[in-house]
Formats: sequence, C-alpha cells, structure tokens
Amino acid sequence: MQNLLDAFYAIKPDASVAAQRVAFGTSGHRGSALKSTFNEWHILSIAQAVADYRAQANIGGPLFLGQDTHALSQPAWETALQVLAANNIDVRIAAGGEVTATPLVSRAILSFNASEPAGQADGLIITPSHNPPEDGGIKYNTPDGGPADSDVTGWIEQRANEYLHNGCTDVKRLDISTARTQAQEYDFVAEYIAQLGQVVDLQAIRNSGLKLGADPMGGTALPVWQALGAEAGMNISVVNQQVDPAFAFMPPDHDGRIRMDCSSTAAMANLLKVRDQFDIAFGNDPDADRHGIVDSAGLMNPNHFLCVCVDYLLTHRPHWSATLKVGKTLVTSSMMDRVVQANNRELYEVPVGFKWFVPGLFNAELAFGGEESAGASFLTLNGKPWTTDKDGIVLCLLAAEIMAVTGLKPSEYYARLVQQHGNPVYRRIDAPATPAQKAAFKQLTADRIQASQLAGSDITAVHTRAPGNGAAIGGIKVCTEQGWFAARPSGTEDIYKIYAESFVGEEHLGQLINEAQSLLSAVL
Repeated sequence: MQNLLDAFYAIKPDASVAAQRVAFGTSGHRGSALKSTFNEWHILSIAQAVADYRAQANIGGPLFLGQDTHALSQPAWETALQVLAANNIDVRIAAGGEVTATPLVSRAILSFNASEPAGQADGLIITPSHNPPEDGGIKYNTPDGGPADSDVTGWIEQRANEYLHNGCTDVKRLDISTARTQAQEYDFVAEYIAQLGQVVDLQAIRNSGLKLGADPMGGTALPVWQALGAEAGMNISVVNQQVDPAFAFMPPDHDGRIRMDCSSTAAMANLLKVRDQFDIAFGNDPDADRHGIVDSAGLMNPNHFLCVCVDYLLTHRPHWSATLKVGKTLVTSSMMDRVVQANNRELYEVPVGFKWFVPGLFNAELAFGGEESAGASFLTLNGKPWTTDKDGIVLCLLAAEIMAVTGLKPSEYYARLVQQHGNPVYRRIDAPATPAQKAAFKQLTADRIQASQLAGSDITAVHTRAPGNGAAIGGIKVCTEQGWFAARPSGTEDIYKIYAESFVGEEHLGQLINEAQSLLSAVL
C-alpha cells in the first residue's frame, strides 16, 4: 500500500485531461491515486470548493468529518481537515482518529440541526464505499443529512476543477497539527447508539435471546458492533475484528477482485461459513451504508430483504401516518409494488441514487427509501427522520427485530410474501455500448418504443422519467403485468446495464432480456 500512499501526494492530476478532473457521480468523487483520479490535489480542490459552497449557501454550523478504513482515506481526511480549518469552519471529528460510518455522520447532522441552531451543520465523508482497497472517495452531505443533490454537486465540481486547473494555488491550508487542534471531538458512536432505540425495538431483540453475528468487513461498523456487543442482552458477536487497509482477509469477489460488497455471496463467504453459529448474522460495507443479511438459508437477495422490511414496518409501526409513502428506485423489484399495494400505501418510484429519497425522508413524507444495491433507511418509531443517507447498521438490527417479533427468519418471511404475491426472478446484465449509443439513452422518449408487446404480454407503461418524482432516469423502463426491463448507460465504462424481472420464471426472464436488447438496438 505504500506505493499507493506515495502516489496520493506525488502525482499531480492534469485538469486538462477529462479522466483526471473532479467528477461527482451518484456517490461523490471516486478514484485511485495510481490512476491520477484520487490525489491530494483532488481533495484540496474539493474541500476548498465545499468551503466556498458553505459560504454562499450561508451554512454556518459545524461540519462533521468522517472517514472509512481504505488506505487513501486517512491522508484524504487529513488534507480535507487542513483546508476546512484554514477556512475557519467548525469541524467535528471522531475522538482518537476513530473511523466514522456514513449513517453516523447523517445522524449527527440531523441531531444537531433538530435543535434549530443559528447555523446549520453538514458533513463530508471520506469513503469509496465497497470499492477495492486501492480506491478512494469523498462525498458531501448537506444540512438535510443526505447526499447532496445534482445542483449542489455540480456547483462543487465546477469550482473544484477551477482550483485544480490552477494547481490548487488559491486553496487555503493549515498544517495538520494546527488543524487538529482547531477541530472539536465528537463521539459519533456513543451518540448514535444512545438514539438507536428511537428507530429499532432494541428491547424486543434483547428479550428474544437471539444469537446475532456481525461482520464489519474491516470497516466503520466495527466500533458500533463492538459497543452494541458489550451491552447486556444484545448477544452480538463480532466475527471479524480485523482492520487492514489492504483488506487481505477478504475473499475475492465473483470477478477475482477484492471488493467489500455485503450483497455478494463471494465477498460474504467468511460470514456464510459460520452462519450456523447464529440465529441471524449480518455484514456491512466499509462505510456501513449497506447491509447483508444472512440466516440459515444463506445470504438474502437485497431485493427480497427490502420487501420484507417494508411489509414488516407497515404492519408494526402503529404511530406512523397512513399517508406515508414507500420509496424505491426504479430498478428495485416489483415485488415491492405488490407489497406496498397490499398494505394500502402509495409507492414513490425514483431514478437510481439514494439522493432522490432525501427530501421525502427529511420531511417525513416517506416511511422508507430503499434501493436494490442493499441501501435503505426508514423513519423512527414515531415517524421522524432517522438518517437521510443509507444506514446499513439499522437495517441489520431491523432484521433481528423482525425475527424477534415474528419468530420468522427473514428468508421465511419472504417465502410468505411469495405465497401472497408471486415469485419473481431478477437479473442484471451488462451489454456493450458505444459512446454515441450511451449518449442516445438521454434522448430516448417513450414514443420511440413502437412495440405493443414484450415477452408475450401487453406493454402497460414506458418510462423515461420516474413515476414518483418525474425526474429523468437517464434511460428507459418498459413494463408489463408479468415483468419489466430497465436500461441505463454506465457512467464510466462503454456498456449499458439491463435490469429485468419476471413473475413467470427463468425462461420468461431470458425472453425479456433478449427482447429488451432487440428493442434497444433499434432505437439507439
């Protein structure tokens, strides 16, 4: 890892090269120091741009600064702190250099701002999420506690690239020792755990006697699970307490790369080997915004578990308003649609990206927001915002609550939903796409789809904008009563992604995908 750390400081990105510029995707700016895409200059420019944004947006409260366990996170965290402190920002950091999970930062922002101070708080989190060990990432959370929307990230990105173009000569910076002295320590873990009873029925978990296992996968959930494991009655065993920036303890993912993806059976192999020791076990990715749920049947499909969560929450949160909607991304299973309808609630379907749920969760209009990649959050027991960013820890605890209250393992609960609503099969594939074809996705309109049927069923809807909020999806979704497909281009590779689901079976799913590719080849 030393060559990676050396490259972080030594390599100076060239702002005239598009690949080396600051670029905010759905989860902030990500890259690798060895590829000139995540280096000291990137962090200097982004941190100064965030300071500038705060000034023009009149955000005058503290900034909560977190980091995960990737090798590049510590130097990036120090660099960001130097810039923020030089701009006289009140930075709150974890005591003793402890790592800080994404949901803990979101919760800290909302807790502070709930007291209606004169200056609102926001946050920066240094993390590339579940990406490989050589990657780095940084994302900005606004005073609503959630990931910044496109308008904000676009502003920051443009300003950051101006600094980058000028070699960061205009960036303010203090030495690290002075910056640390100016920052205030905040006990993220203790504050988060003290409030957990507001969102999950911890007493039901304690009373159940369930034996729980937790695998932080070398990430920021470790201090949280350690603290919860020390509490009387929680009965949580942390199965892996290793922290290694190289993540050498991780089994390789399906493609042979190290990736801390808690929704992958390959990456979760260590926990799956010991699942028989627990009634239920769970894992988190390095910044703990995702969850992986394991019971005796194995690792749950994220789509399946989200449906279990929604059905359970809508029937076990008596203080929630009947007008609350349920949020899902448009590539999340349509089993969710059926569960929501059966509970007489309204579905709120949005494009890919958790940022689309932030306003609804913040304003307590969405009971739940979830996406197919194992990210979700939901309201407190009394219908207030908990986090407006993904909270993998709370989703894991909810799995324990569900089993404690219903006596059903999550996989058994899903089996009951299948009996009620059908048994969908779901797949995502990648298909090659030229830059011109990728650009054509953005120009697609519903009337370009001339077909009236898809895989033997009448087409009931064609979407290029999400039904929930009307936002452009950057692609297309075609629906029938028995299945659907959605397609959108990759932001980084010459491919497009096809998501498809069938309530008929595997053969029908294959037909859906084949016909989807034929339809798309005709219009791109």
